[in-house]
Amino acid sequence: MNSDLMDSNDSQVTKIQKYIDRMPSLSTTVTKVLEVCNTPNASPNDLNRVISLDPVLTGQVLKLINSAYYSLPNQISSLARAIIMLGLNTVKNLALSTAIISTIGKHDSFKSLPMDDFWSHSICVGVTAKALAAQQNIPIIEREEYFVAGMLHDLGKIPLNNCFAAEYVQALQLAELEQGPLIHAEKLLVGIDHGLSGRLIGEKWQLSDTMIQSFCFHHDPASASSGNRSLVATVALANLYANIYEIGSAGDLFPKASFLLDILDIVGLTWQDLGPLYNVVCGEIDKAQIFLKVAEKDRNEN
Repeated sequence: MNSDLMDSNDSQVTKIQKYIDRMPSLSTTVTKVLEVCNTPNASPNDLNRVISLDPVLTGQVLKLINSAYYSLPNQISSLARAIIMLGLNTVKNLALSTAIISTIGKHDSFKSLPMDDFWSHSICVGVTAKALAAQQNIPIIEREEYFVAGMLHDLGKIPLNNCFAAEYVQALQLAELEQGPLIHAEKLLVGIDHGLSGRLIGEKWQLSDTMIQSFCFHHDPASASSGNRSLVATVALANLYANIYEIGSAGDLFPKASFLLDILDIVGLTWQDLGPLYNVVCGEIDKAQIFLKVAEKDRNEN
């Protein structure tokens, strides 16, 4: 057993693990999409053959590409053309994000966290991470990964607030009372934090190491591997940005100034660089709501 699991309360970890084990697996199609996209020399045709067998996922991809989020001048009706225009990595991330939100983002999953505030915060972190990636001159083809990692960074809070609803309310209250990080209150009152919970989710669904580390280390980017540290720090900075500007809420209301300075140093930006982002972020948040709507529609139809 890993040392971070051993350091946590065994009974709490067991309860969370059982909850996560009962969560539905990602669909066979989404699993195959991930496999195809992780295969060297995979082509748009390879991905088209997988997705075209799933009418729901086909509809989701076409709905997303034709939404204001991408602001394309013409309607795209062909899945093959959509894949070519978006690229394999972006389509993979679209499929993954909508599948995960559909699976874990149900109303009854939120017992002590306000669902609408949680997803508003999550969307803000996603679009801010993508905007920050652009500021760092990250290649366009990689920026959607920043969006998805940002949007899903707090998934670990969902099992915690479900399994330990009373304790989680107390953790939220303690973080507010002490004006400190929620992750510390989670460890104290729940016995396990959302970084570890997020890692267990990522391992169940066999997500990429990059995604899992963004779940684990967005409160401690220095602990991320060197190859993932820039993305994780960017997600951490986007998370602080959403908290400082109070766009939605996932319980972390009081970011530490020292932590902010450390993250800015890792990503090579200053706080002044973030000033012009506000109007861009607010506009992109409205467009990115389509991800929640597509997932909500999928939940209602199943």
